[in-house]
Amino acid sequence: MEEIEGILEEIIYQNEVNSYTVGIFETEEEQITVVGYLPFINKGDTLKLTGKFVEHKDYGEQFKIETFEKLMPQTLGALEKYLASGNVKGVGPATATKIIDKFGEETIHVLKFEPQKLAQIKGISKDKAIEISESFIENWEVWQIVGFLERFGIGAESAKKVYNLLGVNAITEIEANPYILIDISRGVDFKQIDEMAIKLGIERENSKRVKSGIKYALIKITYNGHCCTLKSNLIEYVKQLLGVTETVIEDGIINLKVNNDIVVEDRDGEEWVYLYSFYRAEEQIADRIIKLEKSKNIKKVSNIEKELKLIEEKTDLLLSEKQKEAIKAVNENNVTIITGGPGTGKTTIIKSILEMYKQKKYKIVLCAPTGRAAKRMTETTGEEASTLHRLLEIGKVDEESLFKKDSEYQGAPIDADIIIVDEVSMVDMFIMSYLLNCIYKGTKLILVGDSDQLPSVGPGSVLHDLIESERITTVHLDKIFRQAAKSKIIVNAHRVNNGKKFIEKDSEELEEASKEDFFFIKENNQEKILEQVLSLCNGRLKKFGDYDFFESIQVLTPTKKGLLGTKELNKALQNELNPHREGESEKSSMGSIFRIGDRVMQIKNNYDIYWEKRIDDSIETGNGVFNGEIGTITNINEKEKNIRVKFDDEKVCWYEFNELEQLEHSYCITIHKAQGSEFDVVIMIVPQAAPMLLTRNLLYTGLTRAKKLLIVIGNERIVNYMINNVDSKKRNTGLEYKLENK
Repeated sequence: MEEIEGILEEIIYQNEVNSYTVGIFETEEEQITVVGYLPFINKGDTLKLTGKFVEHKDYGEQFKIETFEKLMPQTLGALEKYLASGNVKGVGPATATKIIDKFGEETIHVLKFEPQKLAQIKGISKDKAIEISESFIENWEVWQIVGFLERFGIGAESAKKVYNLLGVNAITEIEANPYILIDISRGVDFKQIDEMAIKLGIERENSKRVKSGIKYALIKITYNGHCCTLKSNLIEYVKQLLGVTETVIEDGIINLKVNNDIVVEDRDGEEWVYLYSFYRAEEQIADRIIKLEKSKNIKKVSNIEKELKLIEEKTDLLLSEKQKEAIKAVNENNVTIITGGPGTGKTTIIKSILEMYKQKKYKIVLCAPTGRAAKRMTETTGEEASTLHRLLEIGKVDEESLFKKDSEYQGAPIDADIIIVDEVSMVDMFIMSYLLNCIYKGTKLILVGDSDQLPSVGPGSVLHDLIESERITTVHLDKIFRQAAKSKIIVNAHRVNNGKKFIEKDSEELEEASKEDFFFIKENNQEKILEQVLSLCNGRLKKFGDYDFFESIQVLTPTKKGLLGTKELNKALQNELNPHREGESEKSSMGSIFRIGDRVMQIKNNYDIYWEKRIDDSIETGNGVFNGEIGTITNINEKEKNIRVKFDDEKVCWYEFNELEQLEHSYCITIHKAQGSEFDVVIMIVPQAAPMLLTRNLLYTGLTRAKKLLIVIGNERIVNYMINNVDSKKRNTGLEYKLENK
C-alpha cells in the first residue's frame, strides 16, 4: 500500500448515494486521477489517501483508494480553497479570501476559539461569525469521529448521527462504552462493535458487553416480526455470540430487568423475554382495547331490524344473514372485527355501516395502513379515507420514539364517533398501540381485514392475536357471494386458502377466452417465463382486453433476487416498455436509470417531502410520501437537478438527484409490497425462490391483488408446494395471552 497527501482539486464524478468518486488529486509533485469511496468529501479538501496505483484499460493510470483521512489544510492557499469550497456554512470564495487576508496563520485559531473576531470583516455580523465558527468546528469534529469509527470498520455515514447524538465528547463516550453504538443506530453490526470494544481493552465478561449482546439478540428477532423469544433460546444464542457462560448471561438479564430495559414474562411456566418497549406496546393494546370495549355503548342504534330494512331500501342492496350479523355486532359492541377473504361481502358491510350512522349524523372516519389501501377504500365506499400515519399525525420523530424505552407518546385524540380501519392485517403492534391511544371511550372501532394474508412488515401479529384471544367480537365471513363466485380469481384464492389446487384455464386459450379472468401458464424455464411476461406486457394483453401496461397491469414476484426477481425484471420491463430515447433526459442512480414515463415506488417513509395536488381549480399542498406509494416520473430537470413524480393519488413531488435512493422502479414489485393494493391486471410469477418465501399466505396474498384479470406464470410443482406450505413460522408474540388474561 502507498500513501499520498494533497488536495482534491476536482470531482469528475461522485455517486450521490454511496459516494464512489472519480477525482483529480494534486500532490506537491503531480496531478493524479483517484477513484474510490469518499463520503463527506468535497472539492478543496486536504486528504491523506492510502491505496495503490492501477492501470485502467481505457483511462490509464489511477490511484485506487482503500482508506483515507481528512487533514487540516497545511498551507494558507489550501485553507482558502477549503473555506471557499462551500464546506463551511456562510463562507464563499470572496469571504474566504477576506478571512485569510485578515488573519493569515491565525485563521484556524480564530475560527475555533475567537469567532467574534470574524465580525471585524465587512459583511460578517456577530451572529454570522458564530454560525461560521460552529459550521467549521462541526465539520472537523465529525471528521475526528469518522476517522475514529473507520478504524473499526464502521462507515462514515454513521458518523454524523453519532455526532448529533453524542456531541463533541463522542469519542470519549464510545471509548468508555463502544456498545452505546448499538442503541444509537438500528441495524448496526454487533460483531464490528464487539471487535472494536475488545481492541479497546474491554473484557469478554464485562457487564456492558453482556447486556449489549442480550439487547442486540432481542433487537435482531424483531426484524423477523417477533416481539419476544423464549429465555432458553435467548441464552443459547448469546452464549454463541459472546462466548460467555450461562451464569454471566443470567446476571445480565437480571441487570437489564432491574433497569426496565427488558421484561421477562412467565406464561404458563415458560419464560418469554421482551425489549421493554415491545412488552409495553402489547400491554397497552390489550389494556386499551378491553377498556374501549367495556365502556358504555353510547352509539348503539335502537330497533336495528328496522335500520337494516332502511339500508336495503336506500342502497338497493340485499344483505345476507352473515352481513346482517356483522352490522348487528357493530351495533352491539364498541369494538368489532370483521374478517374474510375476497368476495365475502366486507365492502357491502362497510357501506351499510356508513349509511346507518350517517343517517344518525355521527362523524365517521375511514382509514387504512397504506396510501394505496386508503385510495381503494375511498373508491369502494365513495367516502374519503386517510392513511393511519396521516390520521394519527405520526411524523418521523414520533415513529422513532415508538421504539424507545422511555417515550410516553401521546397522540392527538381522533375526532370521530365511528372509526373503520381496513386492511388491519398490515397494522403492526406499535401503530395499533398508537391508534388505540388516540381513541376516546365511547367511540366505535371497526377493524376489517383478512387474517389469512401476510402479516405486517413491522413486528407483531395484531389481527391474528385479537381474533384468537376471543375477547373481541369477531364476525368471520366465509361465504362467497354468487356474483363473486363467477370469478375464478376469487374462487382460486379461496381454494388456495383451503389447501386446494387451482381451477384453471389452459394458457393456449388466452387469446380467445375473453370472458375468463384467470390463467395459469405452466413454465419451468426462467428465460421462457421472462419472455412470456414481456410479451404479455407489450402487446398480448392489449389485444386480449385492451389492457395498457401503464394504466392497468402490475407484475408481482415473491423475490428481489435472480432473473425473475424485482431488480432484473424491472430492468427488462423498462427496456421493453420505456427504452432509451435519443435526446430525452435520463438520470442514473445506484445502478438504475430513471426515465420520463417510468413507474416508480417510494421505498421508505419520507415525512418532510413537499407535494402539491390539483383539485378542480385549487391546489392542495402537504408533506409526506410513504413506503409503497407508486407513481410515474413526469419530468427530469438537469438544470434544477430534480425529478418530478406524479403519484397515483395525484400528488406531485420533486426529488433532488441526491434523494433518488428513496425510489425504485415498480414495473415489477414484490408481493409483500403489493399488500393492501389492487390492480386491474396482475401477472404473478412463481419462480424457484427461498423456501421462506414460498408459503400459502404469500401465494394467497398475491392472488387477491387482481381485480379483473390474473395470470400466474411458473412452475406447477412450486405452486403446489406453496399451496401445501402453511406458514409454520408463527411469530412469537404475547398479545393473545395478555388479552386472555385481562
